[in-house]
Amino acid sequence: MNADDRRFEVLRAIVTDYVATHEPVASRSLVERHQFGVSSATIRNDMVALEEDGYITQPHTSAGRVPTDKGYRLFVDRLSEIKPLSVAERRAVQTFLHGAVDLDDVLRRSVRLLAQLTRQVAVIQYPTLSRSTVRHLEVLAVTPARLMLVLITDAGRVDQRLLDLGDVITEEQVAQLRTLLNQALAGRRLAEASAAVADLPEQVPIELRDAMTRASTVLIETLVEHPEERLLLGGTANLTRNATDFPGSLRQVLEALEEQVIVLKLLAVARDSGTITVRIGEENEAEEMRSTSLVSIGYASHGTVVGGMGVVGPTRMDYPGTIAAVRAVARYVGEILTTR
Repeated sequence: MNADDRRFEVLRAIVTDYVATHEPVASRSLVERHQFGVSSATIRNDMVALEEDGYITQPHTSAGRVPTDKGYRLFVDRLSEIKPLSVAERRAVQTFLHGAVDLDDVLRRSVRLLAQLTRQVAVIQYPTLSRSTVRHLEVLAVTPARLMLVLITDAGRVDQRLLDLGDVITEEQVAQLRTLLNQALAGRRLAEASAAVADLPEQVPIELRDAMTRASTVLIETLVEHPEERLLLGGTANLTRNATDFPGSLRQVLEALEEQVIVLKLLAVARDSGTITVRIGEENEAEEMRSTSLVSIGYASHGTVVGGMGVVGPTRMDYPGTIAAVRAVARYVGEILTTR
């Protein structure tokens, strides 16, 4: 093993021990806990080199060293293998999520599960409409002059709207509306569907024109991206277990988590359902989040990424375990949404 490889092994040992003990790591304890096959003097020299390169630092009151953001970044970038969840953990995840009754329940269960698996804060973004496809539009007569429109997307998102017609309509005309609207909408991305619906009133028989105009107006409002994207958070209390991980800034972090826009921006990088993104400390644009790390990934429905999910915690985080949990839960959520 050359000097660079050995120094990385020393850094990895410091990260692992510090995450586990929350105590700065001294050279003596490193030599006692790990088999490096070299003298303690060599390990001390390696620690000096790592400190000079900015990978570890010495807290004011300690002879030990702790990883810096740069040190965590190198550790994460060189993770050659992520310890997968055990068979029992995977089975428990699958069983728990497959018991969900609808999209809301899937996401609520997922955020609770992620928070339990990682003992951090879990965040999940509701499927964004702009990346969704219309699966079906149901048109139901509530009264002869009032309809209910139920729009269902491929991600399982359901939007319901009541439509007052101002005049009575026959069952046959309701069936016609349903057929024409589904021909225009089904299988289309939301933006395309919105344009197709806008053209419909000019293309229908005169007796249906008023009803179709009203239906189109309501649907366009539904199809246009919701201005407020929704987030679910779970396990916020986990952050308070080790308040010393956030010197002077735990309140800032909690307030930032309540500001959904900040978290949505963090999740916006999760555009791929196969790639984990890890933002560490100072890499976070939002100043309030610079004592935290975010491990995130996109989750997909029918092969299309429709939202992001992840875990927020201190930079002193079990990165291999957190990455494995986030990846597994995202995969199961994607499978559930695809099969419904």
